[in-house]
Amino acid sequence: MTRVEASNSAVESSSTADIDDPQSTAARRAPSLPDGVDAPVEVVIVTGLSGAGRGTAAKVLEDLGYYVADNLPPELIGRMVELGAGADPPIRKLAMVMDVRSRFFTGNLSAVTEQLRAGGVRTRILFLEASDDVLIRRYGFARRRHPLQSESADGTLTAGIAAERHRLASVKTAADLVIDTTALSIHQLHRKLEEAYGGAGTTALQLTIQSFGFKYGVPLDADMVLDLRFLPNPHWVPELREQTGQDAPVSEYVLSRPGAQDYLGTGRHLIDLTTEGYRQEGKRYMTVAVGCTGGKHRSVAIAEALGELLGTDANPGSKDVVRVVHRDLGRE
Repeated sequence: MTRVEASNSAVESSSTADIDDPQSTAARRAPSLPDGVDAPVEVVIVTGLSGAGRGTAAKVLEDLGYYVADNLPPELIGRMVELGAGADPPIRKLAMVMDVRSRFFTGNLSAVTEQLRAGGVRTRILFLEASDDVLIRRYGFARRRHPLQSESADGTLTAGIAAERHRLASVKTAADLVIDTTALSIHQLHRKLEEAYGGAGTTALQLTIQSFGFKYGVPLDADMVLDLRFLPNPHWVPELREQTGQDAPVSEYVLSRPGAQDYLGTGRHLIDLTTEGYRQEGKRYMTVAVGCTGGKHRSVAIAEALGELLGTDANPGSKDVVRVVHRDLGRE
């Protein structure tokens, strides 16, 4: 998982001058991008009210290709950008999740973002919020204390939320995008973030068609399993036994058996229905396992045929990525 975390103690131990003093080195120095970095570097600072969905946003951004850092001390953000840009391959998309407990919010947020932008880094601030009653309900489900609850006068959750709203008011004002998650489901939030940060092609799905042999076990990560053992087995045809489903004689034999074409069409239809549902739910990966007895003849031939039906050659407008892999081919 491309996520790093820094403890809050590391944040709290940072010098106040390093964060608050506009003349400090950390606050003033723009990140220096290495030579040869021709693509833009993007940074999204994810912040907002506790319980409003920062964790969900971090996971979505990670799925969109961002390298996610939790509770990174603000004075290290520029250095993180430099290290990412100089990596091999370069990390060009970074998401920094900032917690209210970080002294980042008592410091100079505008100075940090301005210095990043001055260094050629596209920097955006995402602020997540929700109504008090929804936040209280979410904390009730999670059975967690609010980070500012103990600092409030009466020690109540309501007072902690109010204190956080007050502390983050200026951060919300500076945000490029504010999302109220009060009435949003996880999937709706997922779609909003995809629209804002995903760019072109984020609805593309990575589909893996995997042939296998039942005698070696069903793939544990399969989302759908197609069983081809009802078709006649080429193993019992002497001239086909040593060949595989990738060879034309075996493929023609399998695809010409009664029921094969109907099953192939039905399988393709089921996959189309399922992938569309996956897209609606924000899922971007699907594995279809196609099995026969040994994973050599029937499953291989049908997997190859499905790959052709679902691939971009047969569907020019599709952005989906279709891969065909043969798990057990060669084991016999």
